[in-house]
Amino acid sequence: MILKGLKEKSIKKNLNSILNNREADFNSNKIESMGIIINAYETQDLEAIKTIATALQIRPNKLKIIAFTTSKKEVTYSWETCFNPKDFTWNGKINNVELQGFLDTEFDVLISYYSKDVLELKYLTAASKAHFKVGIFQLDKRFNDLIIKTELINIEAFKAELTKYLKVLNKLNT
Repeated sequence: MILKGLKEKSIKKNLNSILNNREADFNSNKIESMGIIINAYETQDLEAIKTIATALQIRPNKLKIIAFTTSKKEVTYSWETCFNPKDFTWNGKINNVELQGFLDTEFDVLISYYSKDVLELKYLTAASKAHFKVGIFQLDKRFNDLIIKTELINIEAFKAELTKYLKVLNKLNT
């Protein structure tokens, strides 16, 4: 129990450090690669999530989706990569190679497609080296460069709004 509290405090400390030192990395480069972070308990339809990339003309080999679950024993066959709280050490560092690889990838856009306030999800969004970050409405606006306030179940509305704003920002190849 003490280690859990210490772990949470360490992750929060790391998260605040990242957010306080974050600089906007806005450029006019076109979007060619995409990462998506989801909460597996809020979104179960992998194919619907993949349609976001299809709408933006992202090739399948340039798309990486990672899902969060609270249990390591839980088997989630539909997700490409899953992570859980056990993938963080007591001092808030990541001890999962796939998860660290996801964070180190410099995606052109990162979509944080979750709405629940989960510390590990927020940490991934903040720690990602993505150039442009988009998310569903959240209380803390420091995480994302663009926030689209839609319901999670309404992926079509999210895609339409995302496409509209990316066109305005001249980030699409169309």
